[in-house]
Amino acid sequence: VARLVDAVHGWSLGDPTDPSVSIGPVVRARAAARIRAQVDDALAGGAVDLVDPARYPADRPGTPYLRPSVLVGVTHRMEVMREETFGPIVGVMPVDSDDEAVALMNDSAYGLTASVWTSDEDRAWQIGDRLDTGTVFMNRCDALDPELAWVGVKHSGRGCTLSRVGYEALTRPKSFHFRTTL
Repeated sequence: VARLVDAVHGWSLGDPTDPSVSIGPVVRARAAARIRAQVDDALAGGAVDLVDPARYPADRPGTPYLRPSVLVGVTHRMEVMREETFGPIVGVMPVDSDDEAVALMNDSAYGLTASVWTSDEDRAWQIGDRLDTGTVFMNRCDALDPELAWVGVKHSGRGCTLSRVGYEALTRPKSFHFRTTL
């Protein structure tokens, strides 16, 4: 967690066209307000944000600019741990076993992506196979690859984008069955 916070403290928030900026705005000010409400709710419930807000002066209410947060002391009852936040927020919650982690990760109405952090690739495969998500990442998250399908399950969307599978939905196949006569 300390290494994560150190990395986050190295990020900058601002104009996404500026190459020195790490984090641009979320999709709209209303979305930023919703994410802030999730963080505030978690803090009111006992969570602690380990990120220094003074490092992100561009984070101002009423704007789509939202500073990152690393929350500890979260519980699975908190919305930030059950909803698709779509912002630079992460809750870190210890669990006692892989089984508990999988059960909590699957206890959501959503299933877009999951991220498994481990040095054991076989274990990531085993855990990932049990997760009810469209995509599983190991030691990263939300990195798009046009060769790989982008799939959501449950309330995280329908169908598939990217990859050959995703592009097939955008095509209209036509079959020709010719037989020559002599």
